[in-house]
Amino acid sequence: MQERYYAALNPQAFYQAKMLEMRQRHVKYEDTPYSLEPNCKESPGGLRDLQVILWVAKAAGLGSSWRELAQRGLITLTEARQLMEKERAFKDIRVRLHIHCGRREDRLVFDVQTPIALSLGFQTTEEGKSVRRASEYLMQRYYWAAKVVTQLNAIMLQNEFRQDPANRALFLQIIQAPRGITHALRRMNQFSILGRYLPNFRRIVGQMQHDLFHVYTVDQHILMVVRNVRRFTMSEHAHEYPFCSQLMANFPNAWLIYIAALFHDIAKGRGGDHSKLGMEDARQFCVDHGLSEEDTELVVFLVEHHLTMSQVAQKQDLSDPDVIQSFARLVRDERHLTALYLLTVADIRGTSPKVWNAWKGKLLEDLYRITLRVLGGEAPSADRELKNRQDEALKTLRLYGLPNDAHVALWKQLDISYFLRHDASDIAWQTRALYDKLDSPTPIVKCRLAPIGEGLQITVYAQDERDVFARICSYFDRKNFSILDAKIHTTRHGYALDTFLVTEQTFANSYRDIISLIEHELTTLIKSEAPLSPPNKGRLSRLSRNFPITPTIDLRPDERGQYYLLSISANDRNGLLYSIANVMTKYKVNLHTAKVMTLGERVEDVFLIDGVVLNNSRNQIQFETELLEALRV
Repeated sequence: MQERYYAALNPQAFYQAKMLEMRQRHVKYEDTPYSLEPNCKESPGGLRDLQVILWVAKAAGLGSSWRELAQRGLITLTEARQLMEKERAFKDIRVRLHIHCGRREDRLVFDVQTPIALSLGFQTTEEGKSVRRASEYLMQRYYWAAKVVTQLNAIMLQNEFRQDPANRALFLQIIQAPRGITHALRRMNQFSILGRYLPNFRRIVGQMQHDLFHVYTVDQHILMVVRNVRRFTMSEHAHEYPFCSQLMANFPNAWLIYIAALFHDIAKGRGGDHSKLGMEDARQFCVDHGLSEEDTELVVFLVEHHLTMSQVAQKQDLSDPDVIQSFARLVRDERHLTALYLLTVADIRGTSPKVWNAWKGKLLEDLYRITLRVLGGEAPSADRELKNRQDEALKTLRLYGLPNDAHVALWKQLDISYFLRHDASDIAWQTRALYDKLDSPTPIVKCRLAPIGEGLQITVYAQDERDVFARICSYFDRKNFSILDAKIHTTRHGYALDTFLVTEQTFANSYRDIISLIEHELTTLIKSEAPLSPPNKGRLSRLSRNFPITPTIDLRPDERGQYYLLSISANDRNGLLYSIANVMTKYKVNLHTAKVMTLGERVEDVFLIDGVVLNNSRNQIQFETELLEALRV
């Protein structure tokens, strides 16, 4: 019967049907073999792909096993052995999955990766400060196997090939080509050429990243960053990030940034500082490929400092002249600043679709523009910046027909830090809302679409009771809002003037419909004297549950000795900021500023605080202990 079936089968039609079926299946399973939670049977490069190859070969009468395909000359004996080995590995993993779960289960989800890895004999290892989980070894083995299946060719390159001057020149030609760079590098990675040509790149192929914000393996993230930098040069993508495209159009030898992108994370997982180790790899590459000292220095600088601009923009106070001066000294000139800015934007965008947002884009662009002015000879001046912002805000207020002196009473109650931490648009908006309500006995809440084009901007003006911040955070918690930024200010006459940038995925297209509702509900909650409900310790995502980070707190006096800096790192979850605010309220800690940064599944927040409790070491320890407990789920 089977013989009659195959005799009647149309091999070409069967092939077309199976190829269509495979393409549809690949789309269903994320169209990549490098998913962090792959399906070992159905994902691209998995067991089903191997079966399809043999089914098609059998339908065409070419053989029904890998050895038969090798005998027919379709693959080599080495390739046949590799494919049989990978097939056994996939089947072994699948059987272990079924046994562990007690049912049919083909997904290598985070919950099962560690027990499956341990059952296969993998162990967690430590090398210096670097820790590699047993699950990382398992998944790296899986990704290598999946890649072999997708390519069916293992192209072996020897040292002589890497050291051949003609091949080095050819590699640089690929990097410098006007088009097709990303495609070429991806094909080279797919067929193992890139890892053979750059041995250190081979070490990170298929390496997972459990930092809670990268969603790609290291090699795929690197190629994604190269792609992002390339898109800044392409007119069809100029609408995505116009400012980056404008800068790239005027940047000579943009291919140097591609090289930096190729090396920026190449040392991940080796132990030690990957920026420093990768910097040395990049230096050796540049020397081997005959780059000039000037170009080599730029590439090395970018790899060494590829995290710096993001950290300064998101964690430090950009209104502080000392912060800007320090960053300007680091970058030294416009060329280094521009290259670092472009690489930073491409890098953040290449971590995860959830990590990049318009607010981070604004912070980075603000830092770029302020630093560029300093590099151009304009010394940072708080007084000049204050006057410029006030003048711009006044121009906007005149457009709305406000009296010439409408702003005076309110602005007298605001110190210089308010004007330096808000741009002219915010100052004008808040002045319009509050100029005739200076001593309002009831809270005032104003909400608008954020000027950056993403999320809502919410201003709260109320008598500065100690629990105002906690009440605001409790409302955001109840609404499942994500807080992208918080500017906390207290006026000279004792009113809280707080501004928040929030977003929430479910109403991304209907912000206008809920603005009035937010203004009403939040005003009512702040006015209420009812005790706040305890913070809801929201559930962690599956990723955070399986790869938790230990919450950390760093509390130290600021440089001027006037306040304390509280730095917090923890898994992100709903209600986290409310939990923090609740502890601050309990210990009568005053909040002056907040820098809120969310990196995928991890938060890194910095607060400027003071309070009597912080001046006593025993009370301070109690405060920190309770804060740590609030960070845990």
